Amino acid sequence: MNKYTVINPHSKFTVLNTHVHNIDGVAKVTGRAEYTFDIKLPGMLYGKILRSPHPHAKILNIDYSRALEIPGVYGVVTGKDTLGVKQGIWRRYKDLCDEQILPVDKVRYIGEPVAAVAAITEEIAEKALDYIDVEYEVLQGVYEPLDAIKKDAPEIHEGFERNINVTRHIEWGEVEEAFDEAEYVREDWFKCGGQAHMCMETRAAVSSYTPEKKMTIYSSNQSAYYMQALMAGVLGMREGDIRILAQYVGGGFGGKFELDGAIFCSAILSMKLFRPVKIVYTREEDFIATKRRTPMFYYVRTGVKKDGTFCAREAKVFTNGGAYTGMGATALYLTGFFHSFPYRWKGYRYDGYRVYTNTLPSTSMRGFGAPQAMWCSEQQIEWIAADLGLDPIDMRRKNSHYEGYEVPGQATIASCGIDQCYDEIRQWIASKGTLPANRSIGISACGFMSGGIFNWFDTPYSFSSAVVTLNQDGTVELHVGAQEIGQGSNTTMAIICAEALGVKVTDIKVHSGDTDHCPADLGAWGSRQTLMTGNAVKMAAESAKKQLLEFAYAQSGLNIVYDLDIKDGWVHAIARPERGEEFVQLVRKALRGKDGQRIIGRGYYTPHRKGMISPAYSYMLQGVEVEVDEETGKIKLIDSMTAHDCGQPINHLGLIGQLEGAFSMAAGYGYLEYMPYEDGKLMNPNLVDYKMIRATEMPPANIAEIDTYEPEGPYGAKEAGEGLTNPTAAAIGNALFHRFGIQMKECPVRPEMILDALKEKKEKEAQGK
Repeated sequence: MNKYTVINPHSKFTVLNTHVHNIDGVAKVTGRAEYTFDIKLPGMLYGKILRSPHPHAKILNIDYSRALEIPGVYGVVTGKDTLGVKQGIWRRYKDLCDEQILPVDKVRYIGEPVAAVAAITEEIAEKALDYIDVEYEVLQGVYEPLDAIKKDAPEIHEGFERNINVTRHIEWGEVEEAFDEAEYVREDWFKCGGQAHMCMETRAAVSSYTPEKKMTIYSSNQSAYYMQALMAGVLGMREGDIRILAQYVGGGFGGKFELDGAIFCSAILSMKLFRPVKIVYTREEDFIATKRRTPMFYYVRTGVKKDGTFCAREAKVFTNGGAYTGMGATALYLTGFFHSFPYRWKGYRYDGYRVYTNTLPSTSMRGFGAPQAMWCSEQQIEWIAADLGLDPIDMRRKNSHYEGYEVPGQATIASCGIDQCYDEIRQWIASKGTLPANRSIGISACGFMSGGIFNWFDTPYSFSSAVVTLNQDGTVELHVGAQEIGQGSNTTMAIICAEALGVKVTDIKVHSGDTDHCPADLGAWGSRQTLMTGNAVKMAAESAKKQLLEFAYAQSGLNIVYDLDIKDGWVHAIARPERGEEFVQLVRKALRGKDGQRIIGRGYYTPHRKGMISPAYSYMLQGVEVEVDEETGKIKLIDSMTAHDCGQPINHLGLIGQLEGAFSMAAGYGYLEYMPYEDGKLMNPNLVDYKMIRATEMPPANIAEIDTYEPEGPYGAKEAGEGLTNPTAAAIGNALFHRFGIQMKECPVRPEMILDALKEKKEKEAQGK
């Protein structure tokens, strides 16, 4: 059974810190929530996409005349029907905008869109794909980054020497001098695999273009504003002429805030045919034609003193970027930054190289490069502690971040509860007692960001915005650009708004996922919404409250030495809470007193002077109890413990869900979710062969929430949920090391790898090594 505890709980809030069920939960469980998959428009056609069978080839000619002869087929589009715009999410750096969703002259991975068909039914559209003739000139492909950087490797994009897409460098301190101070130095190479996002809702879009040159797009995405801006760029339209709707989204995990084939191809078909066109990806398409977690090769050199004091660290990373940049440039930087976390290094140097290959593009995924970083860092730290005969928890604790610490030139840590996390994990380990011979415990530490401060999208808007409007009946309209993708964002915003205004959560109506009616916001990625949109919501609600209380002062004739407040819908003098009036009554009076004008509060948030990465950082420790079958090499998770610092929790119920979900995804990354390729082809693009952790395989997810206060966050809140994706794989690896003495350098850990490692260990022991 799961256990959940809160350390040092606050009690000063009315709505925060309570258990609130998701405000859209009833609509979802009763089937009334309408996802993109459910959208049906009059005259709607269905689209299907023809995909490249080659990892690298020139497109010489596309003949779709035979497809158009099939009854029920209304149209076909290819790259020649587009503006040929190379798009990407890094709009500030044009050379990183390198992807044509429908390429004109060349394909660079198996599964890349080549043409799209619209027909009266999905089946007819699917059939028509067989009647499109594409003439290719097949080119030599390259699939691994260490092969792609060789001098004689095929060129995937023009102008990128040795196929190096992006480089990133982070350094502070005198690194070599710090290594000279070290009394022990260890070097290791690691390999980290990819991972599929595996959203419950596959990519889907319904586009409708009208003769008035207006476009409406229903889509499953993580940022309606991003989709609006990116589509305007590739279609040559004004942003205001494009409306994006995404009121319900079945998961994103970092894979849905870039343009995909479903959105783009449905829009191009709709523009050509003046009919609504719907495209829904199959599960196989979601595997082979959408981006994945970035595979990485990691070199790590670490120098420490014999007492465990960390001196210096050097890391070099080569990432398998796949065919296009996507969000890979951000992942490349963040993996280097979080590789230093959560420790203090006198000297630190990181060089990252993102390399183009003829494989599926790699991009952001929950954790944004940090799971790979922690897999390497936290295992090597465990091995160093063993080599030096030190307690691994004590060694970590000795070198950890603390409140007020500055990561040189990168970040300032304003709140940090990791010290309490160590206490909780050690207590949990002690409670386990003596384990059976085939079981072991491993731990791993981590820190994570609360949204990025970088503006590579080059938006002129605030990073987040909110508008609060008071209705005459006491209900409150809250408009946000934040995207609800199933994580409970709308509920979090409703709680913050209710707390700030002094009303109930049920009084708040949240409007999101509609660019016609909601302010621009950079969306759901990098754990930014609670802090960034939450700050905007708090500001907007406090503005509305201030306007209302100004009226209350004027109409009450209260002595100015008295302060007014609103709690639980009751407007009152703080010193005399029994005297006051209902919130709804005051709103009605204010409307009449202001000549009928609505009270509207506006809020926004854009971080300034908060370092290079993020305004705030969460901290956590993950413990896992692992059982290994030494005959088969199979792993079973028996128990788990998370000690977690997210600042002030906004909604405990939502927090638990986020942490359990992150743990599940992270465990899958550690020992199950494997993406093997052969000559650029994914060999297991289905839910039978691609193994995910199932409900019956989930161990208890015990949680201790360390309740700290983050000064930059709304009510002291910061990241919660994404960060826990990062340490779990390394904790599993460390459990294997403790009991069985094997050092796993490739992730995910598969049974055959465990058997090979155990065999090698026994052979060495037999030889007396």
